[in-house]
Amino acid sequence: MTQVDYIIVGGGFAGFFLAHQLQKNNRSFVIFNGHQISGSHISAGVCNPVILKRFSTFWKSKDQMDYLETIFSEIESYTNRNYIIQEPVARIFHDEAEKKQWLKNSNKEELKPFLDTDFIRLKNVENPLESGIVKNSCRLDVENFFKDMFRHFDANQNLVNESFDHNAIDFKASAYKDFQFKNIVFCEGIHTKDNPYFNEIPVLPNKGHCLEVNIDGEIDPYIIKKKHFLFSLSDKRYYYGGTYDRFDQSENIDPEFVKELEDGLKAFYKNDFSVTKIKTAFRATVDDRRPILGTHHEFENLHIFNGLGARGVLNGTYFSKVMFDYLENKMELDPEIDVKRFY
Repeated sequence: MTQVDYIIVGGGFAGFFLAHQLQKNNRSFVIFNGHQISGSHISAGVCNPVILKRFSTFWKSKDQMDYLETIFSEIESYTNRNYIIQEPVARIFHDEAEKKQWLKNSNKEELKPFLDTDFIRLKNVENPLESGIVKNSCRLDVENFFKDMFRHFDANQNLVNESFDHNAIDFKASAYKDFQFKNIVFCEGIHTKDNPYFNEIPVLPNKGHCLEVNIDGEIDPYIIKKKHFLFSLSDKRYYYGGTYDRFDQSENIDPEFVKELEDGLKAFYKNDFSVTKIKTAFRATVDDRRPILGTHHEFENLHIFNGLGARGVLNGTYFSKVMFDYLENKMELDPEIDVKRFY
């Protein structure tokens, strides 16, 4: 039987960023990944400290942005690839009122580092009222990040490509099949509903659609945002998305949301494009917009790291360090993120 410090259940942002913290600190672990496509795998990966609907910021945004470079520098040391693409967000203004609100909010202390007061006019898309630049924003190369991380953990025998059977945990022996463990951390996203130990925790599925489109013409080198995000993936291949739907829990592609995306792109890009892929998956969200970290109220070696929502990269990187410090260094969790708030 193989002895490990941790079993991680789930191969999305939460599971992989936590695995990085464990690897960095010489803890042994395995990751159970059941081949499900999660919201992490098809996400835009935008790292943006500004809520672009009302030009405000969010809880711990600066701390999260500050930690981003540190953790990806650490990851680059063993994957030999930099995944942060330094393209800032360019928000297309809808009306003059938005421009005024942007300038007003740029005077707020927490937004001064992020809202650029020098507006620009993008050359290749419709933006008659100009666009605002979010300073220090960027995006993750999601495609290569997951490809490399799966390869890395597989090569180091940290990856088990099978679904986790919650009923196979032997608590008396602290064992699961061929593994003896000290702790299990569930990073299952929306699949926590199938976990008998945490299925009462209100993780809400938020379905998203995104498109890959082929564009022959030139696009300005920004993460362009009007209703959704548009940015280059490679050569003529572009990402456009994503939608939000709290009601449909099927895995089927919804033609109405595909049309919403196509119409949204046509609204500001007037040249031809072709849709080459349509993807859909579920984000794990929480009503109070806080991630969920902590320990089961009865089983002290069962833990949860979930609820990263639409900011999976920022929440995942920053709170993976918080989760590690909680598990290994006995640091107290902020009550706003502690799973105890649901008990």
